[in-house]
Amino acid sequence: MSTFQADSQQLILALSKGRIFEDTLPLLEAAGITVTENPETSRKLILPTNDPDVRVLIVRATDVPTYVQHGAADFGVAGKDVLLEHGGEGLYQPIDLHIAECRMSVAVRNGFDYDTAVRQGARLRVATKFVETARAHFAKKGVHVDLIKLYGSMELAPLVGLSDAIVDVVSTGGTLRANDLKEVEAIMDISSRLIVNQAALKMKRERLQPIIEAFERASKK
Repeated sequence: MSTFQADSQQLILALSKGRIFEDTLPLLEAAGITVTENPETSRKLILPTNDPDVRVLIVRATDVPTYVQHGAADFGVAGKDVLLEHGGEGLYQPIDLHIAECRMSVAVRNGFDYDTAVRQGARLRVATKFVETARAHFAKKGVHVDLIKLYGSMELAPLVGLSDAIVDVVSTGGTLRANDLKEVEAIMDISSRLIVNQAALKMKRERLQPIIEAFERASKK
């Protein structure tokens, strides 16, 4: 079985499926790069582009910074939420691309009095996959919490009594409403950033810099 090996001239971009992938396509096109296969229909995890020296790795959103940090990808696009959890070590973050915008929020089931619980100093059980962000937020507020790390649908946790609240990414709020939850506190606005491996920035600057500049111009339109 052959393994994938990038040569010294090839650029590898790490992306996750879904909204970030779709929102990144116009930025790539601004740099003259077109992804020639759809990750939703292709079984390939390494997608070709119209440029033989540019490939796209399809990985989980939470794994994008790791692939870039360790040099398996030269650059990538990751949400601020993911980068905060990762810590950003070994990554150059030149541009806020202003794509896949949403917010990190606290939500509870309808009927739960969050404000009173916080005011009275109750110890809250909070389910989230954004543990570091949640810990920092509640520590700043002086609220005592027991954090429960989940990887799947957060909305289920308050409904079955696993948690009092959740910390999760919210876009329209439709999923919360459909599951009898309400947003009670916004923690921060989230968008996606271009991230670049620091060694690749030095070794492949001639190839990377025009793409970075094209992304920056396109993200400001």
